[in-house]
Amino acid sequence: MEAISNLLAQWGDAFWTWLVLPVVVALGLYLTVRSGVVQFRLLPDMFRTLTDKTPRDEHGAPQSVSAFQAFTISAASRVGVGNIAGVGTAIAVGGPGAIFWMWLMAFIGGASSFVESSLAQLYKTKDASGFRGGPAYYMERGLGARWLGVVFSAVLIVCFPIAFSSLQANTIQATLAGSLTAGTPDWLPIATGCVLAALMAAVIFGGVRRIASVTQTLVPLMALLYLLIGLVIVALNITELPAVFATIFSSAFGAQQVTGAALGYVILTGIKRGMFSNEAGLGSAPNAGASAAVTHPVKQGLVQTLGVYFDTFLICSITAFIVLVAAPDLTGAAKGIALTQSAISSSLGPWANVLLTIIIFLLAFSSILGNYYYGESNIEFLSTGKRVLAGYRIIAVLAVFAGSVVSADIVWNLADGIMGIMALINLVAIALLSGVAFKLLRDYTAQRKLGRDPVFTRDRLPEISGVEQWADEQSVTGVIPLPKSERGHEQ
Repeated sequence: MEAISNLLAQWGDAFWTWLVLPVVVALGLYLTVRSGVVQFRLLPDMFRTLTDKTPRDEHGAPQSVSAFQAFTISAASRVGVGNIAGVGTAIAVGGPGAIFWMWLMAFIGGASSFVESSLAQLYKTKDASGFRGGPAYYMERGLGARWLGVVFSAVLIVCFPIAFSSLQANTIQATLAGSLTAGTPDWLPIATGCVLAALMAAVIFGGVRRIASVTQTLVPLMALLYLLIGLVIVALNITELPAVFATIFSSAFGAQQVTGAALGYVILTGIKRGMFSNEAGLGSAPNAGASAAVTHPVKQGLVQTLGVYFDTFLICSITAFIVLVAAPDLTGAAKGIALTQSAISSSLGPWANVLLTIIIFLLAFSSILGNYYYGESNIEFLSTGKRVLAGYRIIAVLAVFAGSVVSADIVWNLADGIMGIMALINLVAIALLSGVAFKLLRDYTAQRKLGRDPVFTRDRLPEISGVEQWADEQSVTGVIPLPKSERGHEQ
């Protein structure tokens, strides 16, 4: 098993270093420049859109989940073990400097996140429970390449509801084991797997609206709990905070890194763990973004970009501060959740492990639900058969059980490799369709300049083909399409 894990790690590092990493950075910079730094320029609109009212159908019922619920579904997947175990792994493997590269790539990746979620909204479709969409849908309708959408869907299903959910379950089990002072009983992994599988089944068989209602409650609660414990630890070590920032920046640009191969590994670690955590450009969040009922596709592009910032600049940073104020000497540091656990315990005492166990459960279980929803959206793209969906649900539940009992190293390394493949396919697609996203952005900003709440219908951009929705799903009475001369221009 160790040999397999090492082989997967070596293959994954080479794949990311020579292929995925250059594409992630180059495309993120290109989209940032072409959009006029939309991820910073429209920051106020991100918060404004988050509270938009949900458009309603002719019966007065919500058309689908709200902008905020779509945000919480994607946050449920984003905010998970990547924020605690992933950041701990990044620091243990790449040093404190990896955190700087996580921050930088979250900002650059914000442009990629904006484009992918705006496209997902534009090319979404309608089903019995609301809207569906995502990369597979814009690959089929925007690029006319259903085969690419099929490949992407298959990779996503293996990556999120199987590999990533197994990893979340494994972390819950490891946290429980770490919180027990009397040793880990042999039955703990199996019992953990059974409980998680049962809880997951109870939620997912209720459909997307039940998932949305659960994550709408869990995500704010888990974020608040974790932020509180992090702020307490930072407050107790407030005099160490300037040294923490100095360590992060010196490790990111220090002479010892620049003159050796270590700098590249620090950057690689920061970007990999950052993408695992915030999912910018990965192609997962657009599946949640497409589910929202909003009046303009750009609105979900902005909301999902805010999700990237919420994940990295807030949650991941808190973990980094917890670890670095409590454990400045990282020589021989344990990877993953063990490093964060020991840092919290050393700052607050052993009792804090119980609180962390609760937080990890909330984080990881909500991520499992978010991962499941991404898979379901892509299962429906492949087949609408009820038996196929039922089979997928059983496999997803079994994956959570298996994750509680297998080796974490294999799951981490396998997930990294699959994540790289998935990201590469999506990044190529959004690069080819970025011109469509920029047209949507010009339409949105032109309406905002006129003091309007932006509303989109497909006749506003008739040159875009493959758009199924956006004819009369929104209430557009009295909205007159702007002449082309008034639609504004972006860089």
